[in-house]
Amino acid sequence: MLKQLILENWKSFRYAELPLDPLTVLIGTNASGKSNVVEALEFLQRIARGENIETALAGDKTLPSIRGGVEWAARKPETKFTLKALVQGEDEQADYLYVINIQTLQLVKILEEYIEFKLFTENRVFNYIDTINTINLRNYFPSNISGLKEVKIGHIEIEENLEIHEILNKNKEINDEEFEKIYNKFLALKHQGKNFIIDALENILILNPIPSKMRDYSHLCESIKSDASNIASVLVALPDEQKAEVESTLSTYIKQLAAGGIQKVWAEEDSELRRGAMLYYQEEWKKGYNLPKIDARSMSDVTLRFLAIFTALLTRPEGSQIVIEEIDNGLHPSRAELLVRILREIGEKRKIDILLTTHNPALLDALGPEIVPFVVVAHRDSETGESKLTLLEDIDNFSKLFASYSLGDMTTKGAIERSLSRNE
Repeated sequence: MLKQLILENWKSFRYAELPLDPLTVLIGTNASGKSNVVEALEFLQRIARGENIETALAGDKTLPSIRGGVEWAARKPETKFTLKALVQGEDEQADYLYVINIQTLQLVKILEEYIEFKLFTENRVFNYIDTINTINLRNYFPSNISGLKEVKIGHIEIEENLEIHEILNKNKEINDEEFEKIYNKFLALKHQGKNFIIDALENILILNPIPSKMRDYSHLCESIKSDASNIASVLVALPDEQKAEVESTLSTYIKQLAAGGIQKVWAEEDSELRRGAMLYYQEEWKKGYNLPKIDARSMSDVTLRFLAIFTALLTRPEGSQIVIEEIDNGLHPSRAELLVRILREIGEKRKIDILLTTHNPALLDALGPEIVPFVVVAHRDSETGESKLTLLEDIDNFSKLFASYSLGDMTTKGAIERSLSRNE
């Protein structure tokens, strides 16, 4: 899973770090840099899928451009940028930092690309950072163990530029059996690093449901698109038992969020005319009296948006990252608390991390005080104009703010922006 995103000279950012938790909330005024953060994740996803650098930025016939394309990828007047993604390995035994440094002018090219690897053992701290040049992540295969930057076993500092077996042999606390165990684990985890990074980046879903595109038939597909135009086909493609379970859960959630009458949500394929799959629901307002089934062409924008969000949460692979911009779009304030509960419930159950952006004070208040450590504020420096990311609880007078305002009031009354400007 992704643990952190680091931006250097990316778009409006000079330098910023974004911690990523099971539920991370990114807030900030318009043009503060929130969408630039999301586009950094989208760019890394494209790289992990094998797109070349220029296409990943500028797009092509099938891939939309990231805003500004190549020309505006690097913060002016810079002509290069660096993105870093920290990925957690299996069972928290290792961390992998993927780094890519790109020149945007005059020639678009990779200046540097590498993986830093850090191993943690069960019984003692064993931090080993091995810098491995990649230049094309998907074709990377680890070389011999070399390139040490930092080594510590327990509390013992070990000199750099030694092979791993030399480091272990220099530590008299480690016997031959433990040495072999650590060494084999190191080799196994090191070779898995590329796959962990590719999986983490490929499994980012930047979800921006567009109801107008969700109203048509869609052809069978196993992976939900960013615009959610194919959620009906994703549901139809599920194995029968899983499909029934997902549709039952969708029905439960949308019944609570929508205006009461929805009893059942499902998708089915038009086998007669072969037009693809369509999304349906059925309403029941009076017990025993069912209205005709309603297809997506007649559903409200809000209903379609939240069916898309819940379908993504229920069908994406475990360990995925879902990014939802302006999740509150069209949300009635009375449903904010319910939406937060559903997001947490599905995210925790399916081990899916969620990054969401919002302006909605009702939604922020519904998140409750426990979300404070996971709220990040995007803002602009009043002198340089550069975008910055600041943890909400790191604002100097946050305790005073929190005593005076709810999270929602902090945003609507501009208290956060005033505090940040005073700290600059």
